[in-house]
Amino acid sequence: MEQSGEQRARSAGAGRRTFLRALAVAGAGAAVVGTAVVEDVLPGGPRLRRAVGMTGPDGTVPDAVPGTVRTYRVSSAARSSRVQLSIMTPPHAARPSELPVCLVLHGRGGSAQAVLDLGLPEFLADATARGVPPHHLVAVDGGDATYWHRRSAGDDPMAMLLDELPGWLTTRGLAVPTGVLGISMGGSGALQYARARNGGLGAVALLSPALFRTWSDARTVDGYEDEADWLEREPLLHLDRPLTRRLAVWCGTEDPFCPAARRLADRAAEMHLPRGAHTDGFWRRVLPDATAFLGHALAAPA
Repeated sequence: MEQSGEQRARSAGAGRRTFLRALAVAGAGAAVVGTAVVEDVLPGGPRLRRAVGMTGPDGTVPDAVPGTVRTYRVSSAARSSRVQLSIMTPPHAARPSELPVCLVLHGRGGSAQAVLDLGLPEFLADATARGVPPHHLVAVDGGDATYWHRRSAGDDPMAMLLDELPGWLTTRGLAVPTGVLGISMGGSGALQYARARNGGLGAVALLSPALFRTWSDARTVDGYEDEADWLEREPLLHLDRPLTRRLAVWCGTEDPFCPAARRLADRAAEMHLPRGAHTDGFWRRVLPDATAFLGHALAAPA
């Protein structure tokens, strides 16, 4: 039956009230989500998406049988301590002594063991099973909040990487690293290492690199002695120096370090900025792509 104009108005009003009640039931959180997803242009958007969990799915460790993992305790004069050195080799590797070596630098509060726990041996095995050129992964303890540089007279992780690690690897039948994968704090270390190697690396892959655009940001992490130390070490301030033949970056748009990571766009062969936070789940999601990038880049002719 056809409604009168008054009936239609009452129906429209009732529908609108029902819609508003539904919004109220959904709560403020849902309203925030609706606002935050419009675009990455609203102030606080990434922070709001982190708060409501809109950071994409977590990755998982592949169901792959890892190859050989050799772990040693070695004495580092540069760090004035014994450190863990872990060497990951893919399964069924022919002539392992001839394989390229990729260094893996852990994040703040991490260690070489944390790299293993993240699933790097399984990711490496899965990658080579899918046809990625085989390579070794090497992890070593770099300290809690060192940002992979000298923090005191007796603790210099970068000197360990440059002066001691080559000998440790040669003794165990491996070549000097030609690539580096850096995670969070390790991303800063990877770029510092690449700069120290004066462009001699074949590939650098960064996952959520902990980089700082200003001293006011950097001073909050207690990773630098003072502003002069930050000015000397911060990779973003030295992008005019040779780094690597190929650089790839993965950083989630909900990661607080994403704005700083974007500064690498002009230097990167690949820049990936999907939804994601600063978490193991994000790193496990992107590690298949990062491992493939490293394998192919390290196998390419210089």
